[in-house]
Amino acid sequence: MNRIKELLSVRRMSQTDLARRLGKSFNTVNLYAANKVQPPIPVLYRIAEILNVDVRELLLPNKSN
Repeated sequence: MNRIKELLSVRRMSQTDLARRLGKSFNTVNLYAANKVQPPIPVLYRIAEILNVDVRELLLPNKSN
């Protein structure tokens, strides 16, 4: 599951709410939540701020142990 989508659920926030707070369209946020488009780094930091998480929580590890 996508971390943005998962954290939105935990925070009881909709994609529409996130889009409004980011100043982005619902479609853009939906693409982020569906892992079809990766948000630019500054947007990723803003998402982390809005969701009140460390930005690293939005990222998956790039190496498996």
